[in-house]
Amino acid sequence: MEITKICCIGAGYVGGPTMAVIAQKCPHIQVTVVDLNEERIAAWNDPNTDNIPIYEPGLSEIVATARGRNLFFSTAVEQAIDEAQIIFISVNTPTKTYGKGKGMAADLKYIELCARQIARVAKDNKIVVEKSTLPVRTAEAIKSILDHTGNGVQFQILSNPEFLAEGTAVTDLLQPDRILIGGDATPEGKKAMEALVQVYSNWVPLEKILTTNVWSSELSKLTANAFLAQRISSVNAMSELCEKTGADINEVAKAIGMDSRIGPKFLKASVGFGGSCFQKDILNLVYIAKSYGLHEVADYWEQVIIMNDHQKRRFSNGIVQTLYNTVSDKKITFLGWAFKKDTNDTRESAAIFVADDLINEHAKIAVYDPKVSSKKILEDLNYLETRSPEQNSECVTTFSNPYEACANAHAVAILTEWDEFANYDWQKIFEGMQKPAFIFDGRNVLDAAQLRAIGFVYQGIGS
Repeated sequence: MEITKICCIGAGYVGGPTMAVIAQKCPHIQVTVVDLNEERIAAWNDPNTDNIPIYEPGLSEIVATARGRNLFFSTAVEQAIDEAQIIFISVNTPTKTYGKGKGMAADLKYIELCARQIARVAKDNKIVVEKSTLPVRTAEAIKSILDHTGNGVQFQILSNPEFLAEGTAVTDLLQPDRILIGGDATPEGKKAMEALVQVYSNWVPLEKILTTNVWSSELSKLTANAFLAQRISSVNAMSELCEKTGADINEVAKAIGMDSRIGPKFLKASVGFGGSCFQKDILNLVYIAKSYGLHEVADYWEQVIIMNDHQKRRFSNGIVQTLYNTVSDKKITFLGWAFKKDTNDTRESAAIFVADDLINEHAKIAVYDPKVSSKKILEDLNYLETRSPEQNSECVTTFSNPYEACANAHAVAILTEWDEFANYDWQKIFEGMQKPAFIFDGRNVLDAAQLRAIGFVYQGIGS
């Protein structure tokens, strides 16, 4: 089957970049990204591609190359479904906030709505691809919905999880470690998998494209994220021990990272991991394990989340204790709000929870982030429902200039590892701050010796 038209439902952090790269690399395929959110689609269609809703290095250039040629962003969902041969489902699968599985299980209502819409609209055979991160055996549920439409259309369900790291998503898409495609072992299933393999083979070497059964593919995504998050929580656990014993976590991480069996990646101590995937996927894994009665397995993975929450609380508690056990009416400047550098995504960012803790202690929070809007910062705090939106607005001030954000502050806290932070004129910042001037480096990105020489009281993680 030669694929000429692809549709992706969901114009978010996965669907937008993935489809942009497919369109760039497959000029013979028409790629349409659809979403009901008119504001988001309008942003993707902004004449100035610097204004697209997702910031990823290199993404705006790729969108500019392909948009209007064979890449389209639209709210005409049903038309795109009708015309496409392959339909990617790339909608949000948040953790449930209600009912059975609350706080752990993935909420699949958007997935089901997509499946029912595809079933209603489709007039010919389709390949439906799970791109969202989903619990094991979700494909079974999607297939059940699609196969009971009564209109004679045949559907093949494939699992094609994304392994993108935000901040390097474009590079990850252009040069992936692997592409994973799961499908049925039937002749029709193999044919569908081969069709998707052919799409990716336009730029990905065939030896990097793995085909498995659907269940293995779905579980591989959850497992990969769990293992990565586990490494972060492991090194963060050791950072606390380093602080008590006089060891240096950076030296420890370098020493163990040189072991070829361990490797150096994801061994950087920090204030804790965030993002849309790690916590959600581990909680999902915990829920699945519990649903099968595997309580020891569930407890093992849940500890990764417990350690991450502890690291965030430990950081905010450390600020309070160091500032003479009170931050009431003190200005604490946050440099960084995004959950990591080179993205404007703030989901589960450590900054949100540290700010919430400090506001509870009556601190005044000033925030500078080069890519996150003041609107988004307040939305993140309001989502916690710890206090009223009006109270949050009174306690948080955002700045477009880092030096203004730091002026007259009692302390500066580094919450995101943006490269620019290391290059600031820290002498100038020191001169404009209250004394003693404190720096709490939650990402270990600054030169501790240089800052102490200037006169700062510097605290990093794990030393």
